[in-house]
Amino acid sequence: MCLIVQEAVCALNTLQTNASVLDQVRKERSELPDRQLQAMYGFLHRTGLTVEDLDPLNIIHVTGTKGKGSTCAFTERILRGYGFRTGFYSSPHLIQVRERIRINGQPISKELFTKYFWEVYDQLDGTQGPHGGSMPGYFCFLTILAFHVFLRERVDLAVVEVGIGGAYDCTNIIRKPWVCGISSLEIDHMSILGDSIEEIAWQKAGIFKPGVPGFTVRQPAGPMTVIKDRAKEKGCPLWVCPDLEQYETGAGPVHLSLAGQQQHCNASLALQLSKTWLERYRQSGVFVTVGLFLAPAFQPSSIMLKGLEATEWPGRTQTLRHGPITYYLDGAHTTGSMQACVHWFRQQTQQEEGGHRVLLFNATGERDSAALLKLLVPCQFDFTVFCPNITETITENNADQQNFNVSMENVLTRCLDNQSSWQRLSETETQQGSELLIPDRLPLLAKTRTHTLVFPCILSALQWIGQERDGVLAAAASSLVPVQTSVLAKATALKEAAHISVLVTGSLHLVGGALKHLDPSIAS
Repeated sequence: MCLIVQEAVCALNTLQTNASVLDQVRKERSELPDRQLQAMYGFLHRTGLTVEDLDPLNIIHVTGTKGKGSTCAFTERILRGYGFRTGFYSSPHLIQVRERIRINGQPISKELFTKYFWEVYDQLDGTQGPHGGSMPGYFCFLTILAFHVFLRERVDLAVVEVGIGGAYDCTNIIRKPWVCGISSLEIDHMSILGDSIEEIAWQKAGIFKPGVPGFTVRQPAGPMTVIKDRAKEKGCPLWVCPDLEQYETGAGPVHLSLAGQQQHCNASLALQLSKTWLERYRQSGVFVTVGLFLAPAFQPSSIMLKGLEATEWPGRTQTLRHGPITYYLDGAHTTGSMQACVHWFRQQTQQEEGGHRVLLFNATGERDSAALLKLLVPCQFDFTVFCPNITETITENNADQQNFNVSMENVLTRCLDNQSSWQRLSETETQQGSELLIPDRLPLLAKTRTHTLVFPCILSALQWIGQERDGVLAAAASSLVPVQTSVLAKATALKEAAHISVLVTGSLHLVGGALKHLDPSIAS
């Protein structure tokens, strides 16, 4: 079965945009922003579905810059607690692509993924040609696949997370969601969404539909005005969520399974989305047609409270303790989310004494790595380690995490640039002629006079940080990646430290690659 699944994933990977044409795609998106969305209608039709067929999925549609995935996870868990059969579509995946499509909180099985993948793929592939059409891109295909899975598996509802933006996102083919939500907004994906937070807010609020209740967390004045205007334009009643502390529980504050202050607004949004969906299901909700309102802080049911306490969403403010090493994993990749990550990490480690702190970092795309790294300087790391989002140098059976959107040269250069940025920020000096150490193959690391290192993959970075003191990592790894003696000598302090705190951040893909090695239960 593993081989059969890998064949499907390899076929899926052929739909990724090649790095050489990605810039052209971005240019076309800016000139014809709705082209992708319009193409979705044709793709859906070629697989035997219409947009009307999606109505019975009773969809909760959620967008935002940060926290939209956590909001969806909270919402799905709450409604599953009521006994509903839930579907959940999210992105990106951490380890396996099946994570993106979940039934009752679990990634669909290998058998179901393989079955439905080839059904949809063959329908689309068989209708190509002069009078047919092309194949959809990677994300568009997975969106169509998710809809097919949810319909065939007869879910009671589907929680659908937007990919990028909202107005022109593939998921916005949904015509009649039951409720929509917007999590916190921030600058991100500027080449697609715009250069200002107001432009981004316009894109995000594009998921609103006439007469469908919409909710947003509190936003800065500028984007809030845009969201309000878009809701009015769409004929969508809009509510602003209250602070989590305003909800009455009768037994103290609301307890969340996900750590960090930033999760409070996500939980509040999830409570409002869940309550509204339940009212629609019970036909007890009364919604006005247009306007901006403050959503009431109701008393959550015991099922809702249990759902918030039981939500699992790996890779977001997650802690793993492996003997003397504690890993703090958070996929923060925007300024706001990194600020929240730093606050969480410092709060978690402030009582530690006699240990060492290590940063494992990478950032991708158009994100300002230097700005993110600047926020991390106050954490006072003893070592900073950089690597690309490559799980291991041997790519066999690793199709789920292959990325054809970037070249190897680009990702390694990005890591070296990140290293230089950190050294400037830390007021350190690099050794003249910092170079890659393995000729003709993937470089092993870049060497400097300070405790900053660049490794070719996540596994080699984790092995160096762990120094064979992490039993889980040692058991999972098939072999040690060779490291030069001079580099091993740098790790003396890690071998002798009473405790090591490792922060893995900057990219969800990096966090996912780390979790593959650090938490075998997720990987399996």
